[in-house]
Amino acid sequence: MNKGRVLCAMSGGVDSSVSAALLKEQGYSVIGAMMRFWPDHKRVDTFDTCCSPDAAYEARRVADQVGVPFYLLDYRKEFEENIMRPFVEEYAAGRTPNPCVNCNTKVKFDALIKKARMLGCEYVATGHYVKRVDREDGTVEFHRGDDPRKDQTYFLWGTPRDALKHILFPVGEMEKPKVREIAEQHGLLTAKKPESQNICFVPSTIQEYLTDFIPQVQGYMVDIHTGEIVGEHLGTQYYTIGQKKGLHLYKSNVVRYVVHIDPETKIVWVGNHEDCHWTTLGASQVNYLLDVQDLPENLEVQVRYRSMPVKAKLLHADENGFQLEFLEPQFAVAPGQSVVLYDGSRLLGGGIINSRTLPTPEVKYPKPKKPKRKKKPQPQIEQA
Repeated sequence: MNKGRVLCAMSGGVDSSVSAALLKEQGYSVIGAMMRFWPDHKRVDTFDTCCSPDAAYEARRVADQVGVPFYLLDYRKEFEENIMRPFVEEYAAGRTPNPCVNCNTKVKFDALIKKARMLGCEYVATGHYVKRVDREDGTVEFHRGDDPRKDQTYFLWGTPRDALKHILFPVGEMEKPKVREIAEQHGLLTAKKPESQNICFVPSTIQEYLTDFIPQVQGYMVDIHTGEIVGEHLGTQYYTIGQKKGLHLYKSNVVRYVVHIDPETKIVWVGNHEDCHWTTLGASQVNYLLDVQDLPENLEVQVRYRSMPVKAKLLHADENGFQLEFLEPQFAVAPGQSVVLYDGSRLLGGGIINSRTLPTPEVKYPKPKKPKRKKKPQPQIEQA
């Protein structure tokens, strides 16, 4: 029985490969597709993981193995405008972006869904570890995947609410070893392919990548309590909230963390570990997967992908943003990152962090003065 037509996003990895195979077995009419992001003259060592030319070749071969058609869709322009350019702009503004969230929100579950409709597909499927729950009243919810180590709901908070019923996650209720086992059983060539962890368009480090786009401008590292200049830097774009390593301070024996970044004054404010804990935050560019008035007052939130969910109280929420208070202060709440809302395992939505309560009294910016360097003693010339 044909359950409907589905466009399966294939990245050349094992998760999306198994997704395509399972969908066909379940009776769907499957079309495999990969989104091309890499430019004609891609930089060395970029786009060599989940969305590379080699990955496209592997995805096409898997589609042949499964017995479904495959298309390579050109989304270079959308990726440049919605992912790569904002990535640089955010760092230049002293914020820390998450390009994977933007990619899912503005490309995969926006542009790809539109393409699926053009192809006559009722559904889009991906290899995300997210559980789809269909309620008796016809509503669809997204819940955390059954494998807590692989859960990817954090990246999907921006999914348009009206798109939920059109998205399938064939491996969402599985653990990774089971997915690889299925791939082995089907003889898929991606069965043992390692996972990609890096940002696809960044060749090595974020710092090296930004150097090509943002001019290096010298500034100072300043202690948030004393106003003392404790170091120098070549650009605020190279730092993020909570950073401890790589600060190169004058007194290397004193442990300090980045507390605040101010590109206008070119100052990176540093402090102790306690200074990096915040009690409240505000978010903008929000998206809710239920009516805003139905958001619970007490919920769980994540402010980073690899962090554990923590309890918080919703202070205010509307279509423009929300404010919440943590039950316990949280470390390194970084503007530009996503704050994601949950009710138990259910994904409720999220937003982009744009403010937080500073842990210390207001500090007046001092007028930076370059420390005076001691002159080296000149050799004395003896008189004859």
